[in-house]
Order: sequence, then structure tokens, then C-alpha cells
Amino acid sequence: MASLRASTFLLSSSSSSKQIHAALSVPKLPSIRFSVPKVPTKGLSVELNTRDADGFINTIPFEKNLTKSPMVQESSSVSMATLQLYAILESIVDRVEMHNNVGQQRENWNTLLLNSINMITLTAATTAGFTATGGAGASVLGLKLASTLLFSAATGMLVLMNKIQPSQLVEEQRNATRLFKQLQRQIETLLAIGSPSKEDVKDAMEKVLALDKAYPLPLLGVMLEKFPENLEPAVWWPQIQSQQTKKEKYFKGKVESNGWTEELEMEMREVVEVIKRKDSEDYERLGNKALKMNKILAASGPILTGIAAVGSAFMDSSNGPWAAIVAAVAGALASAVNTLEHGGQVGMVFEMYRNNAGFFKHVQESIEATLSESDWEKRENGELFEMKVALQLGRSLSQLRDVAKKSSYSRIEGSPIDEFASKLF
Repeated sequence: MASLRASTFLLSSSSSSKQIHAALSVPKLPSIRFSVPKVPTKGLSVELNTRDADGFINTIPFEKNLTKSPMVQESSSVSMATLQLYAILESIVDRVEMHNNVGQQRENWNTLLLNSINMITLTAATTAGFTATGGAGASVLGLKLASTLLFSAATGMLVLMNKIQPSQLVEEQRNATRLFKQLQRQIETLLAIGSPSKEDVKDAMEKVLALDKAYPLPLLGVMLEKFPENLEPAVWWPQIQSQQTKKEKYFKGKVESNGWTEELEMEMREVVEVIKRKDSEDYERLGNKALKMNKILAASGPILTGIAAVGSAFMDSSNGPWAAIVAAVAGALASAVNTLEHGGQVGMVFEMYRNNAGFFKHVQESIEATLSESDWEKRENGELFEMKVALQLGRSLSQLRDVAKKSSYSRIEGSPIDEFASKLF
């Protein structure tokens, strides 16, 4: 019985081992090679062969030298214009920061130089006054030398300060910052409302370069003339291209097109006449007065401190107190003149009038350039243009039309108009 069980166990073990061996020795399947047929397409000239995990080789066509369609080329050009405008926008933001920083620096110049020169001048005048009270020997000689040196230093510093006009430099940087921010907002609006073109990029570049020329950052070589012969309006925009045509072409057979009517054209022409006869003329007159006053003050300060320096040099017991009195009085007057010129910021006032005159010149040229286009469809929309002009001049649409009517009546009657085009400033 025991031998029968042992033989049965050996038989079952042998059968199991054979089954396991048979299961583990499955023959490998033969590898099969597949090949993807080539597609006869233009521009597909390179094939990529790859081997997968099972050993299969796949031939995959690879695209090369694809020809772009006209639609793709147009999309690429539009995106390039957008990228260029973003690059211009970054440079504008950088310029805004630069002009702002330089303006703060030059405002500090104005404050520090004004206070320093006044302190030097008043100290020298006080020293000269002490000398006039009497004294002899080394004490008088020391006061005399100190007063002379202080007045001489004040004269040199005043000449430099009057030459660069720090308050006027500050106003230049303020205007540059404002105009660059205005250009920044215009480009941001252009990018937000539509696809820009190459013409928009060119126009933005020209505006940036015109602003750089109108408000330079350096002082040496390119600084704006602080004492010109007459006031010249500031020009911070590129030259506006206009094509003059005959007036008969404006109204011929046209009642209303693109928001333009005959009445609107006449209104814009009257607004230009009011700007020429009233606003531009008035600001140029006031600007020339400020320029004349600034010239007188800029020359008077160094002359007075120079007289005080000469007077203090001749302070001596043999000359009596008159030299010291002249030095003290001239020094006090020089301090007052310096405070009036730079504390009152007369140079800044002149620059403000110059920029205001430039603003009216810009509005005038914009209207004239728009009206010079004979085809109404190529102009900016008339209603939108009228609203922009009204906002620039600080008026409502009805007020702008009233000014145009008054200008027309005054020219017919031959009487001067008593109202300015702008209510903003």
C-alpha cells in the first residue's frame, strides 16, 4: 500500500513538471515588418524610421520646406506688427520713468541751488555790513576776504544756474512725461480694439522720435535754448502730411458721408480761425513777456553779485564805509532778484506758455490736415473728430458750435471775436 502511494506521487510530479515546462517554452512568433506607404505630397521629402518595443520598424514621413499659404503670411505679418508695437510700448514706459526721475532730480537742483546761493549772498552781505561798522587790522582784512570770496562764488553759481534754468528744465520733463504717457495710452488702445498694421508701427516710431527731439534728456549739446529771440511754440509731433485740394471738391454732391457734413466742415474751419486769432496769439504774447522778464532777471542777479564782490574788495578804512554799504546793498538786492527769478519759477512760466502755444498749433494742424483730405470716406469719422476737438478745447459739442457761429458772425460784421476757443487753459 505504501509503495502504491509513492508511485502515484512520483507520477503526478512528473506530469506537473512536464506541463510547466511546456507552458514556459512557447515558441517565439516571427517578426513582421510593416512599411507605411509614402504620400506623394509636395514638401514631404524626409522619412523618420523608428523601432518600437516589439521590434517593428515604422517609417513615418517628416515634413520639410512647407510652403506657407497667403493667409498664414498675412497672419504672421499682423503678429509681427503687434510685437513691434509691444516693443515700442516697453521703450515708452522706460522713457516715462527716465523723464520722471530726471524731472525730480532737476527740481532738487532748483531748490538746493536757490537756497545755497541765497545763503552765500546773505552771509557775504552781512559780513560786509559788519565791516562798515568800523574796525581795523586783521579783523577787517579777514571780513573783507571772506565777503569777496563769497560774492565771487555766488556770482559764478548764479551764472551757471541762470544758464540752465532748472525750473524750466523741470517743466520740460513734466511735459515729456505727460506726452509719453499719452502716447502709451494711445498704443494700448490700438492694441486692445484691433489688429495693428505696419503703418501704425511707423507712426508710433515717428512720434517717439519726435518727442525725444522736443524734450531731450542731456544738458550738454542738445539742451533747448533758454533765451531765444522770440517764443517759438513747442513741436513734439511728427510732420503731418496733408494734401491740399480745391474747395469745390469738398461739398460737390455730398450731403453726409462718414459723419461729415458741410456744416461740420465750416464749423471746423471757424474753430481754426478762432485758435489763430485768439488763443495762439494771446499765449505767444504772454510767453514773450515772460521771456523778456526772465532775461532781465537772469542778467541782473550776476551783475548785482559782481558789484557786491568789487565793493567788498575795496572795503578799507581809507575808503570809508561806502564800499561796504555798496557791497551789502548789492548783495541784498541780488538775493531778492534770485528769489524772484528761481523761487517764482519764471523760466517754468515761459516753458508753460511755450507748450500751450504748441498745443494750439497741434490742434490747428490736425484740423487742417483732416480737412485737406477731399475724400470724406478716407477721413476720421466726423462725429468722433468733432467730439475729440471739443474735449481738447474743454467744451461741449454745443459750446463748440456756438463759438464757430460767433466767429462766422464776427468776420461778416468785421468786428473782433471776444471769446477764446479753449476753456481748458
